[in-house]
Amino acid sequence: MYAVIATGGKQYKVSEGDILRIEKIAGDVGDAVSLDRVLMLSEGDDVTIGTPVVDNAMVNASIVEQDKAKKILVFKYKRRKRYRRKQGHRQPFTAIKIDKIVNS
Repeated sequence: MYAVIATGGKQYKVSEGDILRIEKIAGDVGDAVSLDRVLMLSEGDDVTIGTPVVDNAMVNASIVEQDKAKKILVFKYKRRKRYRRKQGHRQPFTAIKIDKIVNS
C-alpha cells in the first residue's frame, strides 16, 4: 500500500515505515502529524485517484527530526566590474516517519 501526498509545494510517494524529509512544519520531535492532502492511494491493484484529493484519506506520521540541510553557496559575479557577492543558505526541513495510511 502506498500513497502520493502533497506538502510544502511538493509531492511524495510514501509507504508505511518510510522516513522522508519535507519542508519545515511546526511541531516538536515525537509529535503526531496528519497529512490530509492525499492525491493518490493504491492498495494492491485498487488505485484511487483524487480530484484533486482523495476523500476521507489521510496519512498519519510522527516527527523524527527538525534540522537544517547542508549549506549551499550562492555566489554572484560580474566580470570586469569588481562585483562579487558570496552568501550561504541552509534550508530548514522536517524529517517524518510514516506511521499509517488511512482510507475510510
